Amino acid sequence: MNDSGGKTAEQQAYITRFLLDYTAVPLAGGTFLRGVLPARDAVRVVTGTADTVAPHELVSYEVPLSDEDEEPVTAPLVLGWTRTLASGPIPHTDATVMGMPLVRVNTTVLEPADSTSTDQALRVLRTLAWPFVETPPSPALCGFLFTGQDTMRLYLAVEKADGLIAADVQLTGALTALLAALPSLIGEKERWVTDTSDPHCVHAVDLTTW
Repeated sequence: MNDSGGKTAEQQAYITRFLLDYTAVPLAGGTFLRGVLPARDAVRVVTGTADTVAPHELVSYEVPLSDEDEEPVTAPLVLGWTRTLASGPIPHTDATVMGMPLVRVNTTVLEPADSTSTDQALRVLRTLAWPFVETPPSPALCGFLFTGQDTMRLYLAVEKADGLIAADVQLTGALTALLAALPSLIGEKERWVTDTSDPHCVHAVDLTTW
């Protein structure tokens, strides 16, 4: 992965880590985070009601990774913009991705919602529980998407791949063993297949029956 791609993956992984709590804590009203899709120079934040996995019931908001001054956007800003969008009606769009409406966000005219007391509490707890380290996790988790009631697609940065690998995993079963084996499993090229329905990865790996 080239340096530019590495920096993009690093920022996508940072945003993904920051937003993870909102799979369980509502973004606004009854709207939750259902995925973060890594796109070219952007993240696509997927929202929907709790436990929703049907694409037509989800919305994907494409947020650029840099602002008008070409400075990297921060994860709290992405959260604020997403909350503003999730608090109002779904903007009209004719674009779709993976069966979901795709809204390309103009962050220059969108006001981010203020942080909440829950956001502040999560920030304190997250910082203490997961302190910053110089060496990020490897492989880096650059995104995810709930694909079923007990399945999830993970988007991982693998050094030997020219892009991200999507790993489909089951959330029940021997999770401890799967997570321990995951770094080596996704690096096995014989497992790689092409998924033309998903533009967010270069290869996919099915580990749901592993």
